[in-house]
Amino acid sequence: QPEDVRAIISIFQVAHQPVQTVMDTRTATAELGWTAYPGSGWEEVSGYDENLNTIRTYQVCNVFEPSQNNWLLTTFIDRRGAQRIYVEMRFTVRDCSSIPNVPGSCKETFNLYYYETDSVIATKGTAFWMEAPYLKVDTIAADESFSQVDFGGRLMKVNTEVRSFGPLSQNGFYLAFQDYGACMSLLSVRVFYKKCPSVVQNFAIFPETMTGAESTSLVIARGVCIPNSEEVDVPIKLYCNGDGEWMVPIGRCTCKAGFEPDNGNVCRGKVSV
Repeated sequence: QPEDVRAIISIFQVAHQPVQTVMDTRTATAELGWTAYPGSGWEEVSGYDENLNTIRTYQVCNVFEPSQNNWLLTTFIDRRGAQRIYVEMRFTVRDCSSIPNVPGSCKETFNLYYYETDSVIATKGTAFWMEAPYLKVDTIAADESFSQVDFGGRLMKVNTEVRSFGPLSQNGFYLAFQDYGACMSLLSVRVFYKKCPSVVQNFAIFPETMTGAESTSLVIARGVCIPNSEEVDVPIKLYCNGDGEWMVPIGRCTCKAGFEPDNGNVCRGKVSV
């Protein structure tokens, strides 16, 4: 595909980013206040990231206790109209082999779930946890892409994993993290969605557009001719792909008689000499 077809000439892109964050624990200055069940599992603690910034983290390390099933539930997260949500998790996990006399029940993974709902729900009672209304996103394991960070004199491997889920239709959702026998710290959780920014292309204005429910979705955006221009080919549209990028322009506008293009985005009146 030619570069001029893929290139998007935009007067808005400086102000609009393709990723919109809806929650980021790294910016929290007070307790996160997530719900842990049972109380002997996940614990919220203050820590430091690799830049020595204070962060709120959750940790659990009941590796010597059998049959672990520790749940951690976020507060309600408004999806803000997004159909597909992305979750970036930064975490450390102790190698079971590095823990002396550890039983075979020690784990090096945890599970990520979500629960979609229209409103805030009561999570204090045990009934909510026993009913297990969650949809599993994935089992999260440490991989090769980690950074070495010194935590209190111990060199730890910080892993970053991103997962996504959809389609979403209710007002928001909760995330749940299930530990079943690991020694780990959940350093940060960032929740975001992707969108295509407002653009002007082929003398048409296209609005900011949410990506679709699947990573492979293409969402049609209708264009409107800029002032002093008129349609040449119709319909005027662009497709927003799952990564928040515009593609496949169809139709165009051109400057009306008596006007000429200026910088590819504006139709100005011709100056008579």
